[in-house]
Amino acid sequence: MREQFRLKPISREGIPGAIQKAERYRLLNESRAAESICRDILELEPGNQQVLVMLVLALTDQLAEGHATVMKEVKDVLSRITDSYQRFYYTGIASERSGQAYLHRGGMGSGGMAYDALRHAMTWYEKAEEIRPAGNDDAILRWNTCARLINTHSHLAPHAETAYEPALED
Repeated sequence: MREQFRLKPISREGIPGAIQKAERYRLLNESRAAESICRDILELEPGNQQVLVMLVLALTDQLAEGHATVMKEVKDVLSRITDSYQRFYYTGIASERSGQAYLHRGGMGSGGMAYDALRHAMTWYEKAEEIRPAGNDDAILRWNTCARLINTHSHLAPHAETAYEPALED
């Protein structure tokens, strides 16, 4: 039988430095390391909104590896984000990244799944846009990115064979 290791807790004093490291690892495309650090921080501060957002980003960085399990976890983390704008915006980000993963993976039905995920993201961005802080056009910029992706990839069309069930619900 394989040995199971008990995780070592970090100190409260180490949280600011750990947040910086998690951000750095994400930028270095080491999303598993960033995810691990976020989980360590959340053990001490389960409601840390900055870290919850970073965890969503670190998880969605891994979409190419395993779609279904990642999106279930992302949904759970998103439900813990208390600010409506942030929750709507990052739900859009997760859906957009899901669509891009389908687009890059290719295969039968991927065009329809990518289209549906991107349209779902656009719906979330519209919700975020309605309540965005003054001067914050992030949701509009992301909506435009999705629109351009759909407009420039002619094989992206609504998924016709089965009803699309978004991984992220309202």
